[in-house]
Amino acid sequence: MSFETFNLHPSLLRAVGDAGYTVATPIQERAIPVVLEGRDLQAAAQTGTGKTAAFALPLLHRLHETQPAPRGPRAPRVLVLVPTRELAAQVAEAFREYGRHVAQRTVLIFGGVSPKPQVQALAQGVDIIIATPGRLLDHLQMKLVDLSRIEVLVLDEADRMLDMGFIRPIRRLIASLPKQRQNLLFSATFSNEIRELARGILRDPQTIDVAPRNTPIELVDHRVYHVDTANKHPLLSRIISDGRGRQSLVFTRTKHGANRLAERLERDGLRCAAIHGNKSQGARTRALEDFKQGRIQVLVATDIAARGLDITELPHVVNFELPHVPEDYVHRIGRTGRAGRTGEAVSLVSRDERERLRAIEKMLGRPIPVAA
Repeated sequence: MSFETFNLHPSLLRAVGDAGYTVATPIQERAIPVVLEGRDLQAAAQTGTGKTAAFALPLLHRLHETQPAPRGPRAPRVLVLVPTRELAAQVAEAFREYGRHVAQRTVLIFGGVSPKPQVQALAQGVDIIIATPGRLLDHLQMKLVDLSRIEVLVLDEADRMLDMGFIRPIRRLIASLPKQRQNLLFSATFSNEIRELARGILRDPQTIDVAPRNTPIELVDHRVYHVDTANKHPLLSRIISDGRGRQSLVFTRTKHGANRLAERLERDGLRCAAIHGNKSQGARTRALEDFKQGRIQVLVATDIAARGLDITELPHVVNFELPHVPEDYVHRIGRTGRAGRTGEAVSLVSRDERERLRAIEKMLGRPIPVAA
């Protein structure tokens, strides 16, 4: 289905064309009409399937078509809550890209940086707020942001926000919003906790599930290496070196482990950086940009990066350590196999991780092939 079918404003269609998109993805095809109708929506789709455009395009259309009469500074009308700084930046960039030919103002709000530019932007008036819950709640408590005219609330990657303990800030933010509003909940998975959250927020929602629950992207080739913990680093170094320069995103469970592994890979002659929650936002942004531009070959990350990294042609994801939660395996490998391209997911599994591997395979409904 082409984007013209949705009767979006010509300025939005122009921006979509500038971005090189012609045909809507399944989540866009099903979600955009629902959002345009003003209905509440709960939607599950795998990462890399175009969820952001599925709500950004119809919301930009709505804002442009229903611009209110001027009453002092512009008050925000759309609030998008996301779990991580990286995802916030990614969503904000999408809104700016799609809305480049319409006069909508967007502000990006998250922690780890000076709040002064955010406060200044809010004071000048904005239409769209894209935020992580904690920093936005800080602004709200200091009366630096007015959420009384929000027309649409979007919870993006809602399952991850619950995993990261944001349920209380989310509920406090929601309590400050108008009762009459449109609510959109997007998630990579629909756990029982997410369904419970949806029941408390959404009103008569349309439900869209474009992929079976917790199913990994089928374009990804999965492999497991059984290896002692002490031999993981030498094996990883060899796997990456044998890849002949292709980029690799490597996941560890801890921040300290990410730093240590990145240092060891650097000593092996690989261009490498680490990204995790203890890094400053500037350092995280630089590392991600260096990785995207090919200036570094390996990015070592904790699970905070599993949702917020958008690298279209990333060919290779490695689980240096398996995640504690089986669903996080899906989120990690969702960084590859995006936009119709194939990818590879490799897991290095030590003896003490075999129970985690069995839990992942049970969730997937099939065993992961063991590498020869």
